[in-house]
Amino acid sequence: MGVKGFVEGGIASIIAGCSTHPLDLIKVRMQLQGENQTPTTNIKVRSALAFQPGTVHPSPAPAAATVPPRVGPIAVGVRLVKQEGVAALYSGVSATVLRQVLYSTTRMGLYDMLKKKWSDPNTGGGFTLTRKIAAGLLAGGIGAAVGNPADVAMVRMQADGRLPSAQRRNYKSVVDAITRMAKDEGVTSLWRGSSLTVNRAMLVTASQLASYDEFKETILAKGWMKDGLGTHVTASFAAGFVAAVASNPVDVIKTRVMNMKVEAGSPPPYSGAVDCALKTVRAEGPMALYKGFIPTISRQGPFTVVLFVTLEQVRKVLKDF
Repeated sequence: MGVKGFVEGGIASIIAGCSTHPLDLIKVRMQLQGENQTPTTNIKVRSALAFQPGTVHPSPAPAAATVPPRVGPIAVGVRLVKQEGVAALYSGVSATVLRQVLYSTTRMGLYDMLKKKWSDPNTGGGFTLTRKIAAGLLAGGIGAAVGNPADVAMVRMQADGRLPSAQRRNYKSVVDAITRMAKDEGVTSLWRGSSLTVNRAMLVTASQLASYDEFKETILAKGWMKDGLGTHVTASFAAGFVAAVASNPVDVIKTRVMNMKVEAGSPPPYSGAVDCALKTVRAEGPMALYKGFIPTISRQGPFTVVLFVTLEQVRKVLKDF
């Protein structure tokens, strides 16, 4: 019974992850916008008289600093396709598959196990919202620790196309990415940003799985809809919105820490998650922590819908096993 929950969750997660991968890639590109960019100066050269001897000129006005404008998700997607081709929308998809196999299968299976255990009247009480959140936090944290290497590889593969050709890592696959990272940067690099991954996963899993169960139970209890596709879609989209709001700030910092390039003999751009958060807010403002929110919700909504609708169907198919 326990293994069945892992299988069901794994199948649903892989399907959801692959179907929404382009949206996840656009989200990563947007989260990296503005990073390590210095403001450009706008200096106007008035006329050739400025160079004529004997002419007295007023002191030049201070140069106006301009920050490169942020680009929206549609523009990011269009530019990506133009510059890198349609296939680039699936950059790092092998890492997505591995990530879902490791991370999502673990978190979905553990949550299902805890749900069955804590729903047992013999353990005292039902599966309350508090228990749902606790189960999500625990399952998400363990799943993230297991899947972190694939998560780092996925972020790097998705971000590679935005770099100049000479600076690209050009990983051939998720296996190549993990192998080269371990060889060039040490095995510990595979768990770079793991504290952020774990925190994000705990937030996502607790908000996503707990709120889905809570929304679904409320809809059925109030008699607003019957248990079917409409209920599953409504509850899952609401759960996706809750998860996106809760996790986006951690997701931005996680993306930047995982993607940072550490040159030999040079200090890393960020010493850790807190340092990255402080530098990001100082350089780009507090709302930088919600960069990529539109593609996050655009991805989290469909991902959560596909995840839970698929999960419900897989459960029907495997109910006799």
